Amino acid sequence: MEEQDLHFLANKVADLIINAEKIVVFTGAGVSTESGIPDFRSPGGIWSKYDPDEFTYQRFVSSPEARRKQWQLFGEGFLTSDAKPNPAHYAIAELDRLGKLDCVITQNVDNLHQKAGMPDAKVFELHGNMQWVVCLGCGKRYPFDQIKARLDKGEETPDCEVCHGILKPDAVFFGESLPPQVLTEATFRSHNCDLFIAVGSTLVVTPAAYMPSYAVQSGAKLVIINLSSTPLDGEATILIRAKAGEAMSLILQRVKEKIGY
Repeated sequence: MEEQDLHFLANKVADLIINAEKIVVFTGAGVSTESGIPDFRSPGGIWSKYDPDEFTYQRFVSSPEARRKQWQLFGEGFLTSDAKPNPAHYAIAELDRLGKLDCVITQNVDNLHQKAGMPDAKVFELHGNMQWVVCLGCGKRYPFDQIKARLDKGEETPDCEVCHGILKPDAVFFGESLPPQVLTEATFRSHNCDLFIAVGSTLVVTPAAYMPSYAVQSGAKLVIINLSSTPLDGEATILIRAKAGEAMSLILQRVKEKIGY
C-alpha cells in the first residue's frame, strides 16, 4: 500500500488505469456530498436529525404516519433533482469516454453519474435512484419532480394516480433488499475486473461494501480514495486521502497526458 503525495499517487493510479483491461469505479456518499447532497451517517448528516428506525421499509408500508413523516423529509429538498455533477462525476464519465471503464457501481441514489454523461447501462445503482418514485401496487414509475410538485401543493402522502397504491421513492430503504439483478451484475463485474477504484466510500455498508473485497479476492488491484479510513485500507494497492473531485480530476489529467489525449 502506498500513501504519499497526491500528485505522485495520482500518477501511479493513472499508470494502473492505462495498464488495466477491466476497471470498475465504485462510488459512495463522499462523491455526492461534493455536489451539496447531505450524507446520512456522518456527524451533522440526516441520521443525526432523524431517527433511522422511523425510515424502514416495513414502517413505510405499514404506517400512514410513517409515510407522512418520510414524505415530509423527501419534500424538504434534502434530495433534489437540482443537484449538479461535480468534478469527480465528470472525471469518471470522461474515463469512460476514453474507453477505460467497464462500469460504475454506486451506493448513491442521486442520478449524478448519468447527468455527468455515464450511460445508464454502465451504472449499477445498488441502493436505487431517488429521481424516481414507484407504485408498490401496479409498478407505475413517476419522476420524483412530479411527486415533489404534489407535495409542494400540500399532499402529505401522495398515492398512485392509476391504482391509488402506495408510492415509494425508488431507493432502497432500511430493511429492504437490494435490487437482485443489479446486485448480481455488480458482483459479477467486481469479481471480473483487474482494477477496482473505490471513491468516497467508508466501505462499511453491506452488501455494497463487499464489492471491493470480491475484486481483491479475484486478484484485482484496489485503489481507495477517501478522506477517512476504511476497513479495506490494508488491502489497497494505492490509498489516497483526498476529496473525490480533487483526486479524480488529477488522475484524469495524468491519464490524458500519458495517452497523449
